[in-house]
Amino acid sequence: MSGSQKNKQLHLQKLFTDWCKEDVIKIEALPAHGSSREYFRIEGKTAKAIGAYNEDRSENRAFLSFARHFTKIGLPVPEIYAEDLDRHVYLEQDLGDETLFSYLSRLREVEGFSDKIIAVYQKIVRLLPEFQVKGAKGLNYRVCYPRHSFDRQSMMWDLNYFKYYFLKLAKIPFDEQKLENDFKKFTDFLLSAERDYFLYRDFQSRNVMLVSGEPYFIDFQGGRKGALHYDLASLLYDAKADIPSQVRLQLLETYLESLANHTSVDRQTFLAHYYGYVYIRIMQALGAYGFRGFYERKTHFLKSVPYAIRNLEILLQTVKLPVELPALVDAWNRLVRSTFLRQLGDVELRLRTRIQSFSYKRGIPLDERGHGGGFVFDCRALPNPGRYTKYEFLTGNDQPVVAFLDKKKEVERFLKNIFNLIDQSVTDYQKRNFTDLMVAFGCTGGQHRSVYCANRLAAYIKDKYKIEVEVRHRELEMQRPRA
Repeated sequence: MSGSQKNKQLHLQKLFTDWCKEDVIKIEALPAHGSSREYFRIEGKTAKAIGAYNEDRSENRAFLSFARHFTKIGLPVPEIYAEDLDRHVYLEQDLGDETLFSYLSRLREVEGFSDKIIAVYQKIVRLLPEFQVKGAKGLNYRVCYPRHSFDRQSMMWDLNYFKYYFLKLAKIPFDEQKLENDFKKFTDFLLSAERDYFLYRDFQSRNVMLVSGEPYFIDFQGGRKGALHYDLASLLYDAKADIPSQVRLQLLETYLESLANHTSVDRQTFLAHYYGYVYIRIMQALGAYGFRGFYERKTHFLKSVPYAIRNLEILLQTVKLPVELPALVDAWNRLVRSTFLRQLGDVELRLRTRIQSFSYKRGIPLDERGHGGGFVFDCRALPNPGRYTKYEFLTGNDQPVVAFLDKKKEVERFLKNIFNLIDQSVTDYQKRNFTDLMVAFGCTGGQHRSVYCANRLAAYIKDKYKIEVEVRHRELEMQRPRA
């Protein structure tokens, strides 16, 4: 142990003994997580605490002030036991070792993003408005560090962090002046949201502890005044937590229901700003990954990059911001198209295959994800059950039609060729961390052959690969036409 480390522990041991009047029996350093703060687990005969050492006095002052305020109004944060800011140390309640991230990682390995995980997230998003609205009342914003609010200066710091430590270091080309112009328009848009709430700033899965299944909140020393949207964006788009899109939407609704119990917010106005804050949070995170990973060579930070890139991809496919940002959107699209960034850190993203049937009478389906790739297969050369009266009002989902097509050798040859093509694409997409493959089957009416083939491919993929498969029969969602 170095002399410096020994002194830190001696200061903490003295503070512990002064607090609980017990000698220290055991003190151990806890793993570091990307900050300059150091934590120790300290145990006496009956008492225990987490000891923190941090030379940043302003940061310590903010954390201790916020923690005491939140404790006073009944919010679940660690209790502060003692402090000695002249020696850069303080003691707080030991909440154990289970973070939200470790919990979801452990369960997800066994049962996927299960209802148990969703239930915990629901508890957390229901509690968040209490910090943002109730917690904001009477809070001493004078101790906020380094800014008292998430204002234009704070936003520009984050955007330039993203530009210089991620775009530059990842060698993504951009026009400096056009990007700066978009940064100004983007911050103008974000600043038009109401910003009179407590903004936690780093509200993500590693900063939520679980104690007997109940959430406690830590590491809010960067808190300041700001908009409601940012913290929800931080939690739901936390890169390595990798929350499925449908679960994100479900949790967004849960949050809005809880928020309505604390303050009146117009839903459409909230959603208009929400995705802008999602974007700036992702950019802030990418800047941090670039600084730690590309610049400081702490390569484990780069493992989060492919997840963040996929989040960007989903947003670009599904969200249109109410402000035109051509240079910034171009940079985001370049990030999404980068195979290099998708493969950082030996990460395996989940591939989703979207399979659908359709009628050529209504045209080939648009790729709403925007890739312009994938496959469209024409089933019109196959035997058509729709020509027979007994199958006329059935579909490719019905057993008589399935049995009819199962017997046709030309159908089997057709599907075998398709399976070989899809095998090649799935294998390659998984290696390159692509996350979306579209396959469409068309026939005359979209009722028999295309439905059957789509179902057969879905079954084949589910049996062979551990990937997400989504099946849609476009024409069957409408009034059923003849084949």
